[in-house]
Amino acid sequence: MKDWAENGWLQRLDFDRADILKLLEAVQRDLDTARLPGLHPDWKFNIAYNAVLGAAAAALAAEGYRPARDQHHLEVLDSLRFTLEIDSKCSRKLDLCRKKRNAGVYEQVGAVSEEEAAEMAEIAASLRSALLAWLRIRHPDLHPGS
Repeated sequence: MKDWAENGWLQRLDFDRADILKLLEAVQRDLDTARLPGLHPDWKFNIAYNAVLGAAAAALAAEGYRPARDQHHLEVLDSLRFTLEIDSKCSRKLDLCRKKRNAGVYEQVGAVSEEEAAEMAEIAASLRSALLAWLRIRHPDLHPGS
């Protein structure tokens, strides 16, 4: 990630426990909202995707970084390979989700099925769990249970 900062993709910043807890609360809020009945699948997908971004941003923040650009989704998601050490299969899946989200927002409204929205919520929940486990080991002082 140091290389990413040198390339201008990330900025070095100091985050404290309160900052991380706020990010974790937002991830949980988005997860809870994405699972509400009655929401259109497009919204559920986008909200769950936002939870994934929040989890990735929280991991970056725990390492002392934040995205340096407005169009940062790709870098934030890709950073999960270095923070939470997600595997290439998960990384590819997240990239497909990013593309689907972009298509749904900018090109093809109504393209998300209930199953895809539920899968996105499960991915977000899994990443949140991985983030909490990672924080407990790598940054125990930032873990909500500390």
